[in-house]
Amino acid sequence: MSSSLLVALAGQPNCGKSTVFNMLTGARQHVANYPGVTVEKKTGFFSLGDLRVELVDLPGTYSLTSYSLEERVARDFLLNDNPGVVIDVADASNLKRNLYLTIQLLEMEVPTVVALNMMDVATRRGQSLDVARLEELLGVPVVPTVAKKGEGKEAIRMAVENAHADKRVAPFVVDYGPLEPRIEDISILLGKEPTLGAQYPLRWLAVKLLEKDQEAEALLRRAHSEPQAVMDAVTKARAGFLESEGRDIERQVAYARHTAAGRIAREVVAVEEGRGRSLSDRADRFICHRVLGPVILILILLALYQVSIVFGGWLAVEVWPLWGGIENLVSDLLPEAGFIEDPLVRSLGEWVVKSMTAILNYLPIFILLFAFIAALEDSGYMPRMAFILDRLFRRFGLHGQSTLPMILGGVYVGGCAIPGVMATKAIPDERARLATILIVPMMNCLAKVPLYLILIDAYFPQAGGLAMFFIATVTLFMALPVAKALSMTVLRKKEHAPFIMEMPPYHVPTMGGVMRRSIERTWLFLKKIITVVAAVAVVVFVLINFPGLSETRAAHFAAEEKAAIDAFMAEVDKTEYKGVITRDDVLGIILFDEALKQAKVGVTDQAVSDTINARFDAANPVYSAVVRRQGDDGRTLNRELRKVISTRKQLRREIRTERFEGSFLGVLGRAIEPVTQYAGFNWRINIALLSAFAAKENSAATLGSIYGIDGSGLSVEESMKQAEAGFTPLHALALMLFMALYPPCIPTSIMVRHQANSTKWMLFSIGYQSLLGLFVAVLVFSGGSMLSLSGFQAMWAFYALCVAVTVIMALIPTREEARTTVVDGKEICKNKCS
Repeated sequence: MSSSLLVALAGQPNCGKSTVFNMLTGARQHVANYPGVTVEKKTGFFSLGDLRVELVDLPGTYSLTSYSLEERVARDFLLNDNPGVVIDVADASNLKRNLYLTIQLLEMEVPTVVALNMMDVATRRGQSLDVARLEELLGVPVVPTVAKKGEGKEAIRMAVENAHADKRVAPFVVDYGPLEPRIEDISILLGKEPTLGAQYPLRWLAVKLLEKDQEAEALLRRAHSEPQAVMDAVTKARAGFLESEGRDIERQVAYARHTAAGRIAREVVAVEEGRGRSLSDRADRFICHRVLGPVILILILLALYQVSIVFGGWLAVEVWPLWGGIENLVSDLLPEAGFIEDPLVRSLGEWVVKSMTAILNYLPIFILLFAFIAALEDSGYMPRMAFILDRLFRRFGLHGQSTLPMILGGVYVGGCAIPGVMATKAIPDERARLATILIVPMMNCLAKVPLYLILIDAYFPQAGGLAMFFIATVTLFMALPVAKALSMTVLRKKEHAPFIMEMPPYHVPTMGGVMRRSIERTWLFLKKIITVVAAVAVVVFVLINFPGLSETRAAHFAAEEKAAIDAFMAEVDKTEYKGVITRDDVLGIILFDEALKQAKVGVTDQAVSDTINARFDAANPVYSAVVRRQGDDGRTLNRELRKVISTRKQLRREIRTERFEGSFLGVLGRAIEPVTQYAGFNWRINIALLSAFAAKENSAATLGSIYGIDGSGLSVEESMKQAEAGFTPLHALALMLFMALYPPCIPTSIMVRHQANSTKWMLFSIGYQSLLGLFVAVLVFSGGSMLSLSGFQAMWAFYALCVAVTVIMALIPTREEARTTVVDGKEICKNKCS
């Protein structure tokens, strides 16, 4: 009978922990969140004979204190889930720093196996490690590995099996010097509670209480019958230590651990004599340079933009026929289209499929984005990017790692808020992460661009380039002050972790690793989004199509349909097709015509075109004669058919417009018109904006439906200018700014809910952006009207205002001084420890 074993995988960031995880589990993994938090929990499985091992990849942490969410999650898992074995992945090329976490694991008295990873990097840096001596000093198995090459896999598996069988606790003890008597006193006091020692290591708990660890205090109150007596003793011990030693206990504990780690590292690591600075250190002189660093960063971001957005956009266009083919395939499977109205099943089916293909259209962009990000992560550049921008972003309550989410969201033009919000999970500071989540939807995603282009072409045709530059850059000057304002108000009580940053050595990313992570993230994205989009599409379909036409209007359109068909049949009776073509054939001929056009989409070769014609001739010679104007009667009926098709388009457009106007969404659009009129929006604009909540592409599509491009021969912008005679460039400017600040679409809102782990924050993001967008639109339209500004004048006056507000907000001091500790290779290596 097989048994199971829970194993935790711990380690500091950039130690190759994920690579070790993949090496041990392969593709058998599951990703979710730890309960109640947004920290990702990745689990996988492997077998040791009859033993089924569940491997849990803990968040990368530098220590097990309670400064950050990741540290608390990792420590709580070790305490509450009681893993049978912990694999501690340590970077062999930075042993001293990594031992700081190892020491804390050993203090928790959990069976530990140390995976000494990146041995190849250590060798390249001229370091040799005495693994046997390290095992002796730590008292636990130490396995040298090169996980990216699969080296050490079997050795780790055997070490885990042995550690599980032995259940031996490492004898390692940190000497805390003058603090030892106080640790002993508190340990004795804790030991008076009989059950406490069976649950937790008393010495570890005593040290944590003396460190004033809030989670340890909470644990004490839950597990001890007289917690206050212990806390009084701890308070007295802290005061006594401060008085006698002149420093606080936290500093003494950290010093003792670092001293222990340094001593061990000096004993086991030998550095080749005359070894110069590493290649990473030499590269950082330029990459992290005060002037060159930002220049290199901009070049890398431009490359990312070109590869993922520009090339990905081109690729999306090339791939689009695939999604179009799926749409056509589904349409063929659904009930046949009607003359003026389609069956409900067909309308709903096409709506849902088109909603999903609208998201799938971005798939090439997402794959390239995720691959580029994986390459940056594997190369070691991401921490350096955060380091370069952190000082600037901290002024606005953000984090250096807010850069990537903003780029993905479309900080200039072209992006998508969904992967942007997804990327925020890498930000370790909870306050900065939430602030980033709340401003990413303000970036210029690709879906907003069609509306921008319609309005610019219609109302700023002489200054299109400047108008595009305005909307592409003003969003950043709106987002940064908003982030600062959120950090100072609704987010001010959120936890603010000290900013600890490590500069790992550079690595050359492997193609396999990059592609695997890109596909994993893309698949996760699809699973989370597609199901939501399908459900939401049904809801929006109902809101925008029901309750439908009145009986009177339905009868009116039916009469128009009858008249059009009667006219066509009157001409049929004058030709040789009298009695061959009946009333029931009219719709069939129209659909035959559409199918022939669809079959020839993209066909440029005459031979291929002739083959298609022959196929359609064979399928229905009569229909084909009319559609392809064969013979005198065919040409005559084709002219009449064009009239019927034009009438059909016109009637379908009118029906759609009336249905929109009378729909639940249309009624809402009229209801809010008294408010939105101050922003220059009428009910038609309101409907377009409301429909964009499902997906922002809908705004342009709905405008097209409302203003009607079917059969008119006019573009949307021409139709809009014709239908909205009173609209001015000031109206267009207000509408563009409202769209820029538009609340996140439903898929993005779902992602906000997922990343913030809170429905409250999702609703807040929708609410505050709606109000902010309306405020800005009213300010620009009503303010510009009062000052008699043209749209162009109001545009640049608003731009100047945003830049001024950004500068002022940057000068307002934050509540906390940013505590930045940079752990770079030079400092760590000064004692030749790594």
